[in-house]
Amino acid sequence: MGIRSFAAELLPSALQGLQRVTTAAPVAPKPQAASFAALLDKLSYLGKPELKLVRDAYKFADEAHLGQFRDSGEPYITHPIAVAGLVADWRLDAQAVMAALMHDAMEDCGITKTQLIERFGAPTADLVDGLTKLDKLRFSTREEGQAESFRKMLLAMARDVRVILIKLADRMHNMRTVQAITPERRARMARETLEIYAPIAHRLGLNQAFRELQELSFACLNPWRHAALAKALERARGHRRDIVARVEQDVLRAFATARIKVQVGGREKTVYSIYRKMRDKHTSFAQVSDIFGFRIVVGTLNECYLALGVLHQLYKPVPGRFKDYIAIPKLNGYQSLHTTLVSPLGTAVEFQIRTGLMHAVAESGIAAHWLYKAKDKDSDEAQRLGTMWVQSLLDIQDDTRDATEFLEHVKIDLVPDEVYVFTPKSKILSLPRGATAVDFAYAIHSDVGDHTVAARVNGEPVALRTELHSGDVVEVITAAGARPNPAWLNFVRTGRARSKIRHHLKTMEIEESHAMGERLLTQAMRAEGLRLPPDDAANQALWQQVLRWSGNRARGELLTDIAIGRKIATIVAKQLSKFMLEQGTRPDAVMLTLGRYASDDGPGQPLVVVDGSEGASLHLATCCRPIPGDAIVGYLGRGEALLVHTVECRVARKQAEKDPERWMRVEWAEEPTRPFETAVTILVRNGKGVLAQVASAISAAQADITHIDMGEAPASEAAELRLLIAVRDRQHLADVLRTVRRCPPVLRVWRVKS
Repeated sequence: MGIRSFAAELLPSALQGLQRVTTAAPVAPKPQAASFAALLDKLSYLGKPELKLVRDAYKFADEAHLGQFRDSGEPYITHPIAVAGLVADWRLDAQAVMAALMHDAMEDCGITKTQLIERFGAPTADLVDGLTKLDKLRFSTREEGQAESFRKMLLAMARDVRVILIKLADRMHNMRTVQAITPERRARMARETLEIYAPIAHRLGLNQAFRELQELSFACLNPWRHAALAKALERARGHRRDIVARVEQDVLRAFATARIKVQVGGREKTVYSIYRKMRDKHTSFAQVSDIFGFRIVVGTLNECYLALGVLHQLYKPVPGRFKDYIAIPKLNGYQSLHTTLVSPLGTAVEFQIRTGLMHAVAESGIAAHWLYKAKDKDSDEAQRLGTMWVQSLLDIQDDTRDATEFLEHVKIDLVPDEVYVFTPKSKILSLPRGATAVDFAYAIHSDVGDHTVAARVNGEPVALRTELHSGDVVEVITAAGARPNPAWLNFVRTGRARSKIRHHLKTMEIEESHAMGERLLTQAMRAEGLRLPPDDAANQALWQQVLRWSGNRARGELLTDIAIGRKIATIVAKQLSKFMLEQGTRPDAVMLTLGRYASDDGPGQPLVVVDGSEGASLHLATCCRPIPGDAIVGYLGRGEALLVHTVECRVARKQAEKDPERWMRVEWAEEPTRPFETAVTILVRNGKGVLAQVASAISAAQADITHIDMGEAPASEAAELRLLIAVRDRQHLADVLRTVRRCPPVLRVWRVKS
């Protein structure tokens, strides 16, 4: 069965109510006790063998929930039956219906996954397991447990989207019956629904579910506002009934004249969407003009554009209010032509034009396209809908091990607005509104994002943080040696870009810390007269002995702990040398001499060479900002990178008194790889062009200004300029200060050392 034949079955129900204009707002069905007989009526699309499996699942769930009741007082089994009924409305297969009936069996009834596999098979058991929370595990906070449960569900969804469809049905029924629970639980569930489940429904194109979840959540969180707006909408509906009827007659007459067969349906904004528009645009209810709209459903794709021409000849279009989502579909697969026209009475009316298949997808989204039992190649095409986002969950999971961080990335991607940009080869990419050139680079490929150095938009060079707009042609420039910049995290918009940057930075930090730890331990072992044993088969038993003593799981973890100060290299070296002596390895006299020579000031204290390329494993202290030529020392904080201070830094001296064993000798490399920042204060006479003269002098001395602070003090005869400048070494800094002193407005200039 292909997509078209499958959609053909959906169209009669999807097109109900489109023959005449309907002005009733979408309201959730009234909750009522669900019966299995009513569910069977909905499952007429299943075969007899499948219905038998559904009956077995119902009996199993009924027995498992025997004696359990909902907060409303109804038998608990009514909830799984209602969820299965919603799943049946989407015409999902027997496995999904069975999983809906048993979705709480593992969580609430102590049923194991093994039992479900033996009774109903692995696919159904996997669906139920993906829907089961992780409440039985211990988490430090409720939020952490919730985040881990979301991660489990979303990753199960990435493997099989039926998991999220069943979960959305579960949440819809819970929200319909939410009045039975306590106000605190009700508010928490409504907020969670509004922030997570409604956006997921929208992301997957389930617009009916999306609107209902939003409406029910809004009614729970803001009952007074919802009631007031609902009454205002009811009054407006009565006042505008004549306008709607006249527009409907004009539209039907125009299409009859053009000999285009159409179905015209009414569309009314929900109370929540009106509230959001009023809040975002700071308008009153009376100023919200497009409360009502029309949906035009035609037979073919070509007729969509013919219908657009008919409407534009009938009424005048509003400039800038036309959108073609057929040529460029939304991320969730939604396709329609949107146009806003001015009615005879001067009011703006929006029209949506689409084919029957597009309408089925617009209302049911991924549920309309997901073919589980298809035996032809169309099933691959059906899964294309939503695949980009669903698969991106797996990419984010690969880069993110923390559940809370994973949920944060997913929330970032749950945004309804998109911009459409082009690659230089005219390929269209859809990105969230506010996305930047870096987001674009990571959307192409993670390697492109990691090595991005510059970007051009419409042929013009732009900053990487520049926001993109629809229609922009974006070109990314890469360099082989480039790395992601931590500052990118301040402006990237997509969860994919954020997770890739964080993953790369963490990996880079681990690699650098590993190398730093190995260097420190090697130096410490040299002071003991021994070489650091390599990590090979011959030394495996020795390293296992060291790891048992240190409490680390792996050699790399031990080296990282040494690099960030959790373990002292000299102590580890002494213990390692002790184990080596027990195995018969003796200190080497030459090595011992080298070790002592390399650490005159403190026996066993290793020497680290600073050249500016150390990255995350070594930081220069911002209190004293050392530069090449300064006498420096290194401090290994607990769980931090090696921090380099000047010897005369007052902060360093205070720390040395508290923690003397954590200090070590460090030295500058003969040829540092980059300039270093230092702080300078300049006292100047106030006057026109003073800042320009100072900046020109610093530039003439071949130094760069990286930051300027003029303070907030009111203007007076003299002012202090506090600058950060990048210099090569102390000699270069002396040249800069000498040049600045020659400026006429400069009264005094000095380096800030602490």
